[in-house]
Amino acid sequence: MTFDQFLRIVRARWILASAIFLTIVTVTVILSLIWPKSYKASASVMVDMRPDPVSATSSSLGATPTSHIATQVDIINSKRVALRVVRLTGMEQSTEMRARWAKETQERGSYEDWLATILGKSLEIQPSRDSNVIDIVYEGSDPAFAAAMANAFARAYIESSTQLRVDPARQYADFFEERAKLARDKLERAQLALSEAQKQTDILATDERMDVETIRLNDLSQQLVALKALRIESANRSRQARLSPDQSAEVLNNAVVSSLKNQLSTQEANLNQLSERMGDNHPQVIELKASISSLRSRISAETGRVTNSVASNDDINSSREAAANAAYEAQRAKLMRMKEERSRLAVLEREVDSAQRVYDAIQLRLSQTNLESNNSQSGVVLLSAAGEPTSPSSPKLMLNLGLAIILGALLSLIAVLGVELLDRRVRSPFDLVDVLELPVIGVIPSSTPSKYQARLPWLKKSKRAGSFSAISTNVKRVETA
Repeated sequence: MTFDQFLRIVRARWILASAIFLTIVTVTVILSLIWPKSYKASASVMVDMRPDPVSATSSSLGATPTSHIATQVDIINSKRVALRVVRLTGMEQSTEMRARWAKETQERGSYEDWLATILGKSLEIQPSRDSNVIDIVYEGSDPAFAAAMANAFARAYIESSTQLRVDPARQYADFFEERAKLARDKLERAQLALSEAQKQTDILATDERMDVETIRLNDLSQQLVALKALRIESANRSRQARLSPDQSAEVLNNAVVSSLKNQLSTQEANLNQLSERMGDNHPQVIELKASISSLRSRISAETGRVTNSVASNDDINSSREAAANAAYEAQRAKLMRMKEERSRLAVLEREVDSAQRVYDAIQLRLSQTNLESNNSQSGVVLLSAAGEPTSPSSPKLMLNLGLAIILGALLSLIAVLGVELLDRRVRSPFDLVDVLELPVIGVIPSSTPSKYQARLPWLKKSKRAGSFSAISTNVKRVETA
């Protein structure tokens, strides 16, 4: 469908479109004028997320600011706050509301719960996106009633927040009070048992001798560790000296062996030179070979001496380690005997210390919970109380009128197009082309311009304007003949 065809359809059925459009707009205006007016009152509160100076903890511990604000919104919408509003406003004493409750529920269920549910239906919570401010909005037919209910919900929310913090603290205070009495009795019994044991054994709780013996045991332990390391090192050297004496560090670092090896290297070099010049049977060559053999014997003897000294050193280190180990075991046995002698006192001392720590911890928590249970401060602050609204929030005449105009225009166009589809008519030469599937031979213009052509001058120049001739309407008949 072209835009020209669309305009011709709307022009042909303008009465239907106008009727639908005017009907929708008129009904909307009438309903907006006769619909009961409602008013919205808003009270603002701020949620303080700073640490509590009394409990030294944050009210939103373990929660993000977004989740904490969402939790506060759920609290405001809860039945607990609504029930507090019912009690604050005294609405449960209203005979009219009680009669309505009896009529709707046949007096089944709780009357206060029903009132709380009714009040919560008109409540709207609007948390700010980037702040801790929450708007408590209440909608009602009476502006004074809406303002009163918004303020009542704000007050009930603040009181409920305080109560939610105080009630657990009071329960914990009672619990810690009972536990403190039991801990105090246990501490007194442990102190009495320790005192009796000290009198019987005539041993003080602090023994300096034990500390001295412990220090001595630690010194022996350090000496034993050092001797074990030294013995392991000497054992490795001795093993290496037995397996490969020439590669032993002691042999390589020995000055005598190094000197003999240097002499051997020099004489071997001289032997090679003399053998090349004089032959193997020359007296100097034979003498030099004998000297080289003597040097090798001396090197072997010196290497064996060094190896034996390494083994002797390993034996000495093993003996020192055994002596240190024996001294350590003797000191350890002595210390164990001393510990056994005062083990019962140590157990009693630990029981007294443990009972004291438990008692101190419970007393600290008891003092803290007592402070929290008497704290009447809330983490919510009332920023602004709700005032009586001067203008109704609904219905909004101009907004409804604008929506009615848009909706009426859309529905009227849809209705016109729907009717046109059910009752299709020829309104332009192109409609004949679509229906007959034949080209238009000619168009005879109208002798008198229509009223639409007079109002729309561009239709005079259009090839689609004018009435159709008999040639165009009988094209199919001529083609068939």
